[in-house]
Amino acid sequence: MGGDLAFFDIIFFALVAGFLILRLRSVLGRRTGNENRERWTPRVTSRTPAPGTSTRPAAGEATVTPLPVRPPAAGATAASPLDTALTQIRAADPNFDPDQFAHGARAAFEMIVTAFAHGDAQTLRPLLADDVYENFAAAIRGRQDAKQTLETTLIGIKSAEVIEARIENRTAYVTVKFVSDQVNVTRNAAGEIVDGDPNRVATITDIWTFARNTRSSDPNWALVQTSEAH
Repeated sequence: MGGDLAFFDIIFFALVAGFLILRLRSVLGRRTGNENRERWTPRVTSRTPAPGTSTRPAAGEATVTPLPVRPPAAGATAASPLDTALTQIRAADPNFDPDQFAHGARAAFEMIVTAFAHGDAQTLRPLLADDVYENFAAAIRGRQDAKQTLETTLIGIKSAEVIEARIENRTAYVTVKFVSDQVNVTRNAAGEIVDGDPNRVATITDIWTFARNTRSSDPNWALVQTSEAH
């Protein structure tokens, strides 16, 4: 009798494990769509200068005024440029916390990747800056017209690291490097594989920049720039 119960326990837990795996794959974002090898990476727009590029204003634009930074005390180690920038952001927004931001960025990464794959423009709209949203929406329309599908499984996010930050005219910009494991397969209308390998897990590094007006009562950040590290 005890042996029979143990056997049924094994069967039960196996069924539960199978169910959880299927749910996990659904939550992490098995998605379809044609991304034409460029994935879902829009180009940087002129209204969102990349970190490290010139911020010299064009005619009629406001001048960028960095927040003052106190020099380190005698004998103290000078802060890194990233630490200095994060201090400036905290000065403008006392509620900003880099660790909490990185945690939220991971959730945003999954939401945006999944929503884009499913063609869910309604979910994408509040998460993206205007120019980035237009690029994503155009990519969604393009894959629908091409009648191709990209089967992507986001296995997991290995890391989400804040690598750059800056503040311009009270708008904070924070850049995060995401490293994730994914499986990508592109199929044509007939279901034939035209790119990728369903048995290959690829480690992909994405660089995303989020921005928020620190004077706004809205605590949410918007994705303003993406690129893929090679």
